[in-house]
Amino acid sequence: MSLNQTVQSVTDRIIARSEATRSAYMKRMEAAQKKGPARAHLSCSGQAHAYAAAGEDQGQLATTSAGHLGIITAYNDMLSAHQPFEIYPERIRKAVRAIGGTAQVAGGVPAMCDGVTQGEAGMELSLFSRDVIAMATGVAMSHNVFDSSVYLGVCDKIVPGLVIGAQSFGHVPAVFLPAGPMVSGISNDQKAKTRQAFAKGEVGREELLKSEMASYHSPGTCTFYGTANTNQMLMEFMGLHLPGSSFVNPGTELRDALTEEGARKALSLSALGNNYTPVCDVLDEKAYVNGIVGLMATGGSTNLLIHLIAMARAGGIILDWQDFSDLSDNVPLLARVYPNGLADVNHFHAAGGLGFMIGELLNSGFLHPDTKTVAGEGLENYMMEPFLSEDGLTWRQGAGKSLNEAILRPTKDAFQATGGLKRVSGKLGTGVIKISAVAEEHRVVEAPVRVFHDQDEAKAAFKAGELTDDVIVVVRFQGPKANGMPELHSLTPILSILQGQGKQVALVTDGRMSGASGKVPAAIHVVPEALDGGPIAKLRDGDIVRLDAPSGVLEILTEGVLERPVVTADLSANEHGTGRDLFQAFRRNVAAADEGASVFGV
Repeated sequence: MSLNQTVQSVTDRIIARSEATRSAYMKRMEAAQKKGPARAHLSCSGQAHAYAAAGEDQGQLATTSAGHLGIITAYNDMLSAHQPFEIYPERIRKAVRAIGGTAQVAGGVPAMCDGVTQGEAGMELSLFSRDVIAMATGVAMSHNVFDSSVYLGVCDKIVPGLVIGAQSFGHVPAVFLPAGPMVSGISNDQKAKTRQAFAKGEVGREELLKSEMASYHSPGTCTFYGTANTNQMLMEFMGLHLPGSSFVNPGTELRDALTEEGARKALSLSALGNNYTPVCDVLDEKAYVNGIVGLMATGGSTNLLIHLIAMARAGGIILDWQDFSDLSDNVPLLARVYPNGLADVNHFHAAGGLGFMIGELLNSGFLHPDTKTVAGEGLENYMMEPFLSEDGLTWRQGAGKSLNEAILRPTKDAFQATGGLKRVSGKLGTGVIKISAVAEEHRVVEAPVRVFHDQDEAKAAFKAGELTDDVIVVVRFQGPKANGMPELHSLTPILSILQGQGKQVALVTDGRMSGASGKVPAAIHVVPEALDGGPIAKLRDGDIVRLDAPSGVLEILTEGVLERPVVTADLSANEHGTGRDLFQAFRRNVAAADEGASVFGV
């Protein structure tokens, strides 16, 4: 099957746009590779420090040139998705020791749970934590003693931060090892109904807590298709996971076998052997296009329209939202996983999962087949599934068909002909919208706006009975420069209630929504943000705005808005407390959302 023309043209223009920056990056990686890890060239004192706590591996490290593996871990036991990583280092050490190698934990990186901080001050640190994770990865790898590396991370900002950090050491191979999703609890639909009932005052907090605990109930990733699971999808589409490893549950024999094989695979890719595959060669322009195609075909998280841009720039590759939008216009939506459906990721995996999707997209010409991956040359490796046999871990051909077409469909019978995310633009600025979960009758909203400067104001207006008609709720001064661009997921229940009452309702914001963005249309990441004097800072209550997702329009219909002075806001309350004072330099220096909202340059 020949490559889809749009996929090819988008790839070509990314390559052309990135020529200078990508070339400079690859020259740096080539120079670093020639120097190699400096373990053998360290002073005797330096080596003694590096090996002092290595126990039985001390002799091997000091006297041989066997491969040495660095482990970067985002372990903590507050994140259910990361709790399984507690025992990974020892499992990894044993696995590589058995083949003559060694491994050490190079360093840990922070990992915060957006589920805990939703609607709280801590959420204003969330996006910036990605860049902190990248920096912490750089510190960990700066000892320059590792021949290869493995990365332990799953959730929202953690995987993007690790990828950014790994690309700073792009001459070193990298394998990402997931922990897998928790087993299914109560249905996501049931959970959402309880949240709405609580927002209406129909049930109390005790009933709400009972519902939430029945949903988030055990080690592993949350099972809805939000940012964490979108990250896992990307790591397969982009070739950094072992094939079929993303959605294997924690605590299973298969999960353990995949972890051990991932460690062995990482060492096999080092420059000491004949299969040297540095991460800079895996993460090229084609890999990023494959990741965007996967994002569109699965209806993934809106957060990745920021993260993928930042990740790519770390490797000298320049993406923009038009690339995403053009691919979305041509890539079919093949999956319905909550909030874009009732199934969770366990159901998705059982129905054929990523192996089926990658096979369908490859066979239909929507993916570059010739990318390098940690599993070898060519993305067709990711059509395979891992199994345990008498001989241990093996891979064999996946299902090859959907086992539940309410969850997964082939390209010739897709849920819709276009992808799940869309760029919107007009006089109000440029933003993005996730439309895969929005019913067709709600994809175009034209209504008066109600303007708020934070989500608490919007919730208070709802509780006071002020939102009774068709409305576009505008929440501004939520961009990265204003307050770190928190997710506004706690608005979802009240907006869903208004929509359920028959109102035409939408959200427009320079902030973010969660990867769980659902049935209410939300134009988010609007740039320029209000603090930069964007048109969103000139809106007043009652102005008419049109959000037309299918046509990609975000328009102000009221005359004279752009001639008004911009509104200012008192943001002093966002500058201190809950660690926010430590991030003032980030807020001052962060790039716009459409440039990755990063504090790093390209």
